[in-house]
Formats: sequence, C-alpha cells, structure tokens
Amino acid sequence: MTAHIINGKEINAAKREQIRKQTEELTAAGTRPGLVVVIVGEDPASQIYVNNKAKACEQVGIYSEVHRLPEHTTQAELVALIESFNRNPAVHGILVQSPLPKHINEEEVVDAIEPEKDVDCFHPVNVGNLMIGKPGMLPCTPAGVIEILKYAGVEIAGKHAVVVGRSNIVGKPMAMLLLREHATVTICHSRTPDLAAVTRQADIVVAAVGRAKFIRAEHVKPGAVVMDVGINRNEEGKVCGDVDFDAVKEVAGVITPVPGVVGPMTITMLLQNTVNAARRAANLAK
Repeated sequence: MTAHIINGKEINAAKREQIRKQTEELTAAGTRPGLVVVIVGEDPASQIYVNNKAKACEQVGIYSEVHRLPEHTTQAELVALIESFNRNPAVHGILVQSPLPKHINEEEVVDAIEPEKDVDCFHPVNVGNLMIGKPGMLPCTPAGVIEILKYAGVEIAGKHAVVVGRSNIVGKPMAMLLLREHATVTICHSRTPDLAAVTRQADIVVAAVGRAKFIRAEHVKPGAVVMDVGINRNEEGKVCGDVDFDAVKEVAGVITPVPGVVGPMTITMLLQNTVNAARRAANLAK
C-alpha cells in the first residue's frame, strides 16, 4: 500500500481563491486588507520568504508593503516603525520577519505589535486566546495543517494525534488546535523515551521536530496520516522534511511531501489572518 500524497498546489489554489473572493468583497465594502512585512538585514532565506509573501498578497488582492531595514537598525528604530503601523488604519497585519539581528530583542519586538494586527499569532495575548479557545488570530503553520487535514477529508474528532516537537511556533499551538478539533493529543519531543512506541499509536502524526528524516517507517502505524512540517537540508543540500518520505509513504495512509504543501499553506493562512483582521477592524464578524 502506498499513501495518498496530498497535492499542495490544489489545496493552496482552492484556499487562495476563497481568500481572493473575501478580499474582493471587503474592498468593495470600503476596507482593503493591508499587510506590512518588515525585514531587518540580508538573510537570504528571509528575503525569499518575504518575496513569496508579497507575491501571494498581490495574487489575492491584499495591499502589501515590504520595509527592508539595514542590519544596523536599532531596536528603538524598529519599535518606532511598528508603532507607526499600529496607528495606521490602512494596515491590518504587521509581520516582522525572523530571524532578527542578535542586538534586537525579538520578544520585545513581538510585544510592540498590537494584538489585533499580530498576524503571526506570536503576541502573548493571542497565544493566551488560543489556549482558552477565544476567537482571534491563529498561528499560521498549525492552522495550515488543520486546513490541509480538512481539505483532504481526514476526520480529526476522536482520533489520537501525536505532535513531535514542542516549539512555541508549531508544536505547542498545533496541539491546541488539534484539541480544539476534538482530537486526543500527545506531545512528544527529543527527550521522549521510545518515541516510536508512542507515534505508532497515532492516527495522525505531525512532525515538527526540525531534524531531517527523523520520522521513519517504524514510527508510523499502517494507514496513519502523516503531516510533515519540517524544512531541512539533506546531505546533498536538497530541501527535505522531518519525515523519511520514501520509506514512510509505503506505510502511511496519507502523507504530505516537502516542499510544496505545509510551507505554501503557512503563507496562505497569513493571508487569511490579514483578511480576518481587516474584517474585525471594519466591525464585520469573524
């Protein structure tokens, strides 16, 4: 048995078309969603991500600005810029691309963004809202995983989901969103003894550990759904995930390849957060 391989282009195209229509309706009603992305320094991977986000905004009709700041920008200058966007009613989403230069305190930068405009869902207010189930911003990558599961017709309620990874960006919020969908959730990490014994119990495995090909065939129950969130480089320098795709696809029932599925869907959910923020700013429900 070979797993059903999820088609990332199809899912992302369908979701972005939905967002394009929402943007069109909002713009016609007098509110064009606006996203500002700030990048400090010349990190090559960050430059690519930022360019991809700008293109995605253009594709769905969201107004976007990219502010490229030099490496030597001070924390005070960056915070002052963020505060100017907080006051600008045409800006509904603010994203500061990480990593930031070492002399800038990332936590203080995140705290400077108004929670209503924090489209990454990193602000403590939004993280707290996620924990207690209040409506609001959703973390882009975990929300994208949920969107993919639903689009692929995977039943989440009542299933045992194992999240491998406990980062604040993916692992922990992923667990919260799976709980919200009524899954029974186990979080594992690098210090979990006999990891395979735990992951083999899972109906859904989310790999978010940041190690190339870490999840192997022996970690997966036959027929399980495997969602690969990892972005790594293998020995040849090619992009690969946290899952040993070639081996695991022979065991799993459903699997996401890397690259091409979760990465683009993360950007798609950033667009959705921006539209939702614009909707709330215009006192429309969402």
